[in-house]
Amino acid sequence: MSQRTLWEQGTRPGRQVATLASAATLVVVLGHLLLTRQLSIVFDVAFVIFCVAAALAVRPREFFVVGVLPPMLMLAAMVTVALVARGAIAEAGDGLIQAVVSGLAHDAGALVVGYGLTLVILALRQMAAQKRLPAQTAQRRRLAPVVRPENSPQH
Repeated sequence: MSQRTLWEQGTRPGRQVATLASAATLVVVLGHLLLTRQLSIVFDVAFVIFCVAAALAVRPREFFVVGVLPPMLMLAAMVTVALVARGAIAEAGDGLIQAVVSGLAHDAGALVVGYGLTLVILALRQMAAQKRLPAQTAQRRRLAPVVRPENSPQH
């Protein structure tokens, strides 16, 4: 049997991957706010990295969880920032919804890149799994013992 490729390595449950990505994003958001009192390119890069890592870590039958994760992750990050330090993503006097929308608009590039890479990686992993499936089935057939009924003629 051939070595598993990068696209076939993910084995973590979707819920676990989503929880870890959410926790990591929260740590980066809060840590970055404590250090700089604003969100910068550091948050954007971390967000993209977390999206890619989640897409590579999840097991194939739970791709949907990670496929919808980036927008929800970004929304949760912006709501957190709007609640904790509204001035980091909007004017201090802006309302919660306006601050969230401003934050989403400001970090839209990271969302597009993170979401795009997530979907591309999941598609590549799906294609790799589909190519591997016929090979695994053929190998199982070669290794399986041949069972013949007792009355059938043997050639």
